[in-house]
Amino acid sequence: MLAYAAQGLSGDAASQSGGELRQLLSRAAGALDDLADQYVALVDGEARHPRDKYAAFIDVIRRDAADARAAVELVLAQRSISSQVVDNLNASIHVRALLTDLFLIDEILKTPTADPRHASNP
Repeated sequence: MLAYAAQGLSGDAASQSGGELRQLLSRAAGALDDLADQYVALVDGEARHPRDKYAAFIDVIRRDAADARAAVELVLAQRSISSQVVDNLNASIHVRALLTDLFLIDEILKTPTADPRHASNP
C-alpha cells in the first residue's frame, strides 16, 4: 500500500498495481474478521495470567479491527482508488491503532511469562 500511495496515481483502473491493491485490500478486510479470534487461540494455548487482562485487550483488538475494516471497505467501495486515498488510509488512526495493538500483544506473547510472585502492579 505504501508503494501504491507513493505512485501519485489518480485512480486504480488503468494500472496493474491498482488491481493488486484491490486484491490486497480485500484480503486484508477478510483477515480482519477473525484477527481477534486468532489471538484468543494463541492466548488460550498458553498458561498466561491474568486471563481477564488478555481477554480485555483482545476485545480492544476486536473493536480496532472492526474500525480498520470499515475504513478498508470504504476505500474498496470507491469506483476509483487514488494514491492519495490509500495514503490517507495508511494514515488513518483506526489502522494505526490496530497496528499498535498488534505490535504490543505480539511483543508480550513472545516474551516469557514472568513469575507472578515478582510482578508489580503499576
